[in-house]
Amino acid sequence: METVFTPWQSLSGGVLIGVASILLMATLGRIMGATGILSGLLSPSSTSDFGWRAAVLLGMVSGPVAVMVVTGQMPVIQVPTPTTMLAVGGFLVGIGVTFGSGCTSGHGVCGMARLSARSFAATITFMLTTGITVYVVRHVLGG
Repeated sequence: METVFTPWQSLSGGVLIGVASILLMATLGRIMGATGILSGLLSPSSTSDFGWRAAVLLGMVSGPVAVMVVTGQMPVIQVPTPTTMLAVGGFLVGIGVTFGSGCTSGHGVCGMARLSARSFAATITFMLTTGITVYVVRHVLGG
């Protein structure tokens, strides 16, 4: 499996995520953690809480449509992983989010920006686990 590095697209995406998290914190005083936003959308504490959460999630999933508007074609999305593995991975991420009290976006983008020691520890754990998993899957299991 080959990984394609796209520095300009990656930089642009990172800048957009950073700006979005700053705007959410500045306007609503909220942390932009994707799983927290989704869980709050599924069980909102108020009507106004539902609205901003739905808007953020709509923005997160509307990327391919924005690419189509700009380029005239939908981006090619390839997922070289069986659906079963995606489901298992999603389940494991859900466990990690629960025990880690947040996800990579909440801890890695917002928590570290606020100099939270807990977020630094969580992000280091996420990154080490990811690196070990990629190494095992690619070099030990031969995936």
